[in-house]
Amino acid sequence: MVKVLVNDGMHLKGIELLKTAGFEVDTVNIPQDQLPEKLPSYNAICVRSATKVRTELIDQCPNLKVIGRGGVGLDNIDVDYAKSKGIAVVNTPSASSVSVAELAFGHLFSVARFLYKSNQHMPAEGHNEFKSLKKSYAKGFELSGKTLGIIGGGRIGQETAKIALGVGMKVLFVDPFVKNISFELNIHNHTIPVSITPVPMEEMLNQADVITLHIPFTGSAVLNSKEFDQMKDGAILINASRGGTVNEDALLEALDSGKVAAAGIDVYENEPKPRMDLLAHPNVSCSPHIGASTKEAQEKVGIELANQLIELLS
Repeated sequence: MVKVLVNDGMHLKGIELLKTAGFEVDTVNIPQDQLPEKLPSYNAICVRSATKVRTELIDQCPNLKVIGRGGVGLDNIDVDYAKSKGIAVVNTPSASSVSVAELAFGHLFSVARFLYKSNQHMPAEGHNEFKSLKKSYAKGFELSGKTLGIIGGGRIGQETAKIALGVGMKVLFVDPFVKNISFELNIHNHTIPVSITPVPMEEMLNQADVITLHIPFTGSAVLNSKEFDQMKDGAILINASRGGTVNEDALLEALDSGKVAAAGIDVYENEPKPRMDLLAHPNVSCSPHIGASTKEAQEKVGIELANQLIELLS
């Protein structure tokens, strides 16, 4: 019987699909330090971002046939080494695209109208300082007419572009591996074909009022001090991609100087313990890496991942 370890959780529908296919499924989390002892008895492991499947662990698991990642990023898995050992590595790149794009815009709406600040101050000061707070937070801005720069033209970047166009923004995107992005935008039951050609990074940085990242982490940040210097004064930064894609020291300098007016951040270099000076910055709207954490996305992820495992292991 095929044995599958679901170590970081999976939607019940995905688990039911695996069991219906005749697989033995264990859903009790095994701590990272115990995996070398216990994982060798399994044929497949399903993880999210918490569990790491590195070279050393792979070498200790001769029965492992498939590593499944519920989500987009694969930076917690040594993919090339696994494949060199004949182990398939699969993920679910499309299942959470809408959820991540919507969270990115959730942060953008929040910083555009100071919701993250007023939500903190209203309970403490709103009763006695209502007029003062109203004046303080009356300098927000509309998204319509602004330019959104998207770093990454994949599925999530395209879903983000759809929302941006829907609220009247102009879209620029940067991706050295994508020649153009094409999709259909549905507005009031009318389908509008859209095609967007990428621009150079510097051009986007110079023109964008808001910049959002939707790329994997490849070992180094794509936004450093040089890139922040090229941005428009008072730009907004949104990062719901992966920790490490933005140099956090450079971001804090840009926030302190006002080069970046505000940032919405869902991912961090040092998860699960992000740096406090970033979390507590007065111009940062933050969330705890919940981009894909919606009911709809989790169901899609579970079903998509289960179907891939069934196809590979049956």
